[in-house]
Amino acid sequence: MSQGGRTKIAELLQSTPAGSEVTAKGWVRTKRGNKNVAFIALNDGSIIHNIQIVVDVNKFDDELLKRITTGACIRVTGTLVESQGSGQRVEIQAGDIEVYGSADPDTYPLQKKGHSMEFLREIAYLRPRTNTFGAVLRIRHAMAYAIHKYFNDRGFYYLHTPLITGSDAEGAGAMFQVTTLDLNNVPKDSEGHVDYSEDFFGKPCNLTVSGQLEGELGALALSQIYTFGPTFRAENSNTPRHLAEFWMIEPEVAFYELEDNMELAEDFLKYLIRYALDNCKDDLEFLTKMFDAELIDRLKFVVENDFVRLDYTEGIKILMESGAKFEYPVSWGLDLQSEHERYLVEKHFKKPVILINYPKEIKAFYMKQNADGKTVRAMDVLFPKIGEIIGGSQREEDYNKLRTRVAELGIPEKDIWWYLDTRRWGSAPHSGFGLGFERLLLFVTGMGNIRDVIPFPRTPKNADF
Repeated sequence: MSQGGRTKIAELLQSTPAGSEVTAKGWVRTKRGNKNVAFIALNDGSIIHNIQIVVDVNKFDDELLKRITTGACIRVTGTLVESQGSGQRVEIQAGDIEVYGSADPDTYPLQKKGHSMEFLREIAYLRPRTNTFGAVLRIRHAMAYAIHKYFNDRGFYYLHTPLITGSDAEGAGAMFQVTTLDLNNVPKDSEGHVDYSEDFFGKPCNLTVSGQLEGELGALALSQIYTFGPTFRAENSNTPRHLAEFWMIEPEVAFYELEDNMELAEDFLKYLIRYALDNCKDDLEFLTKMFDAELIDRLKFVVENDFVRLDYTEGIKILMESGAKFEYPVSWGLDLQSEHERYLVEKHFKKPVILINYPKEIKAFYMKQNADGKTVRAMDVLFPKIGEIIGGSQREEDYNKLRTRVAELGIPEKDIWWYLDTRRWGSAPHSGFGLGFERLLLFVTGMGNIRDVIPFPRTPKNADF
């Protein structure tokens, strides 16, 4: 299909050459040749592969050809023919070339050579033009589409939860404040504290860390909803696994207990990974070849294996009896670290694991308490290479238990009175979980750093572009 007077390179590479005239537009990856013929590798982002443009040098103005360098944007009209060289099925014999935008080879940063990931992060505005980030961003799109398709096809409703909020869903405290106050002249009350009554919302507000609490409100009316949007954590964590701005998928389902929640999480993850295997073949093959030789095998491993359901207490026992040397200690009551989670998945069971029934002291206030008084109906889905990929739970539907837990943790009731009210009027068993979109993409792409699966990463001291 012609778009903007062009045919996408992805379509040209799959079409049958019949000597037809075609127009391609894109960015020059490389140009090579001799005094008689030039070969231009052209890419438009529609596919990882380039199409080769064959140019009879004697038919074109020398000044025009000099402007066609790596990074330049051009239009080529010519004849689509069977390729004479190996590596591609078809190529274009150029009849007419127009240079939309040149790229000075002395200053254009993306010349034909290997670039480090650190360097590419510094030029994040250009890195989508590389093979690696083209592949990552196409997979990111495919996964976002698959998420919406999965939930839509199963009767879920997409709920837009607020990005600006007065509540802290996780009780984590690491939140970005939102204010319109003049920070050079902050109004104070009689006790010397910030007078938020003069702020835009009349009270302290923050960027959301999760859409879950509002998601629960939707589930207690529409039965099954999901959120998919940006979330924000002001943690000063400079690690390959943390971002200050990232995307979360959070389904919430009325009448689901923990077992139903586990079934949904397993089915959802397998669907997404199968979708990637079926629809992102070229990009996955490139990433497997360039970055992670085991990537495709690991994706198949998840799709082809049933997830193990494992009680936290049993998991701790396995780790303590393993004889393995861990950097972080293991004992009942401590949260598991990535190394512990990966040991259970990669060494012990050799399958993905869903760990359930965690100690209530290390989990959030809203999780349903078990009869033992010590544990809650939490679940974490653990994957090879990355550890926890999903965290969720059955939610506490009992008003008195939830209110008591809120008081124990010192959470101000005035901030979440509306959430508690849902347990007063027509409360119901319900469950949900959160999937960090970038964590999923780390797994699906095999990339080693979470900053490389989002177009413009936000991290401590970095909000460029």
